[in-house]
Formats: sequence, structure tokens, C-alpha cells
Amino acid sequence: MSAPIAELEKLLTRMLAEHRLLLVALEAHQSAMKTFRIDDLAEAAEAVEASRTQLVLHEARRRIVIQQIVRLHKIAPNASLAEIADASPPHRVNLLKIRDELRMITAQITRKTSVSAKVAGTLLGHLNTVVRLIAGAVQQAAVYTKQGMPPVTARIGVMEAVG
Repeated sequence: MSAPIAELEKLLTRMLAEHRLLLVALEAHQSAMKTFRIDDLAEAAEAVEASRTQLVLHEARRRIVIQQIVRLHKIAPNASLAEIADASPPHRVNLLKIRDELRMITAQITRKTSVSAKVAGTLLGHLNTVVRLIAGAVQQAAVYTKQGMPPVTARIGVMEAVG
């Protein structure tokens, strides 16, 4: 009668392991962002995406198992993991331990992703500014003075012309 709960326990253990891999990949991604190592950044991004894909698959399987448990034990459809653990006392301690570890690691992942998102957003903002400056310069194609401004007068001296 506790076969679905045992399967849920195994599935949550796999999800915990995958979350740990995701955290390691995020740390590698963040360190590559700090040092601008493009190759390491690409590898870390691939590892992060692979972990996320696996987590999506595990999550889909977890939902199916939860539905089986809800039907089997006649628990409310939106039951928490603690309520599901109460339905099977032999698995209760381990399920709650895995739940607490998942909460802890997901909090760490949230912190890492928020830092990476801020760094990426700032970098994109700077790149946007550069592109706008270049686009403005292309629209105003002219001979520029030493100060970097296009000439206001119709005539500019040879000594002032830069490019």
C-alpha cells in the first residue's frame, strides 16, 4: 500500500540530487561570469539547462505519483508533503528530511540565480548603451572634432579633424 509513497521518496531523492547538480552548475556559471571566461560560461549554461530539463521531467513524474497517492490514501488533492508523510508513518521521517533539504537547496539556488540575473541585466544594459551610441554615430556620419562631437559649423580646420 505504500509503494507509491516509496516511489515518491525515491523521486524526491533524485530531485534533491539534481538540485545539487544545478547549484554546482550555477556556481560555475557565476564564477565564469565574474572572470569573463566565455568557454566556461557556455559549458556552465549547458549544465544548468540540462539540470533544469531533468528537473522538469522529475516534476512531471512527481505530480503523477502524488495523484496516485491522493487517490490511494484518500487525501485532499492539494495536500502538503507533511500530510502525505502522515499517511505513511514508516516513510515520514525520511520524506520530511528530504523536504527540508530541498527547501534549503532551493533557497541557495534562488540566491545564486538572482545574483546572476542582476549581473546579466547590468551587462545587457551596458551593451544596449553601446549599441545606441554606435547607432547614433552612424546616423550622424560626419567628420568629428577632437572632443568627439560632430562639427557645428560648415568649415572645420584640418588640425581639428580626427576621422
